[in-house]
Amino acid sequence: MSFFSYQTLKKILFKFEPETAHTFASLGLRTSAHFPVLLRLLTKQYFVSDKKLEQKIFGRTFKNPVGLGAGFDKNGQYISAMPTLGFGFTEIGTVTPQPQAGNPKPRLFRLVEDNSIQNAMGFNNKGSYYMLQRLKKLYFFDYPLGINIGKNKLTSEKDALDDYELLFKAFKDYGDYIVINISSPNTPGLRDLQNENFIKAIFAMGKKITSQPILLKIAPDMEHEEAITLCKTAVEAGAAGIIATNTTIDYSLTEHAKDFGGISGALLTEKSYELFRAIGKELYGKTLLISVGGIDSADEAYRRIKAGASLVQVYSMLIYKGPALIKEINEGIIERLNQDGYSHISEAIGADWK
Repeated sequence: MSFFSYQTLKKILFKFEPETAHTFASLGLRTSAHFPVLLRLLTKQYFVSDKKLEQKIFGRTFKNPVGLGAGFDKNGQYISAMPTLGFGFTEIGTVTPQPQAGNPKPRLFRLVEDNSIQNAMGFNNKGSYYMLQRLKKLYFFDYPLGINIGKNKLTSEKDALDDYELLFKAFKDYGDYIVINISSPNTPGLRDLQNENFIKAIFAMGKKITSQPILLKIAPDMEHEEAITLCKTAVEAGAAGIIATNTTIDYSLTEHAKDFGGISGALLTEKSYELFRAIGKELYGKTLLISVGGIDSADEAYRRIKAGASLVQVYSMLIYKGPALIKEINEGIIERLNQDGYSHISEAIGADWK
């Protein structure tokens, strides 16, 4: 399967509504998981494994630093297919305690002119019990995995900790890290939980329940100083890492935007980078940093790495460019390491601050 063939497939998929196209693409991934020969062929085509990229993080080996961001695999249905797209790790969810349908349709939109996506999905997923059954079937599957967790829509702000407590208990023995999602714009009141008191409370609770590394994912729309303070609070409370950023509600970025939901993709690139860089300047070397938001090339991924990212994540740009993008990013990172005289990615991580 070549890059050209994906562009041909994209023309077909883009004739359908975005959520329908997502369902078709997902069906293909689920089907491929039942054909080991196909999995091996695709993995050989797209997966980049090089000692220069390999890192030991959370006690696991990440063969390359490019992962799939949360939101694509909401129910853990495509985990075994992710290496075939070239990803070095994947993050599933967001999963909530109880199943929920999410927001009314239409709720997913292509901003084609901007190489971006706008979504108002609202944590549509089959719930924690279903996710657990999926994870139990992957006992022998050796692949780095993060689990992104969030509260149910109908759970009030004062009861939010109860939802997260249920989720910590459910997934305490699964995956390689857990991500607290309080930064999605599509669950009413969720971003209000981005405050120091809640951060202290949720990490104190989570660390009593699980020994899994717990990370915080933040929104890109906070003032830099506010975001830095929040991240520092999280690290002091026991966060094993920070993921920056989620989608943006800055609709001034394009005239094509709806007035609801979160924007991802190329429109988010600079906003996400600037906030990540500010966080990296303060927290590089003090916690693990993962950058996500508008990463569409090896240059952009390498820029995030030099700003302090040990790992990067891609989602929306995969829709526009296909799995060849992941291979191009990984190979491009190796080229840039060579150009800068680095023998390993660890030398480039945080280079801006060394």
